[in-house]
Amino acid sequence: MRRTWRREKLSSMRSEATTLEPAARSAILDRRDQVLLWRIAQLDRAGYDGECAVELAIAGNVDIHLATDLLERGCSVETAMRILL
Repeated sequence: MRRTWRREKLSSMRSEATTLEPAARSAILDRRDQVLLWRIAQLDRAGYDGECAVELAIAGNVDIHLATDLLERGCSVETAMRILL
């Protein structure tokens, strides 16, 4: 059930973020959502698939720099997820 909520929340946020102009986007999304979107984008760029990026981004105790460093140093996504969560 928790993953379903996460997927729905992400889908809703992506929809809002991609259909709005930048000025309107920042007015609608609160700061917490902006940070969450940034975290997801950073993890996506690092190589995490969408579901893993969302799971790590939502987990507030995950260090994004450590998460990206693990993949840069050759760690698989699966192993990085086990280390980080």
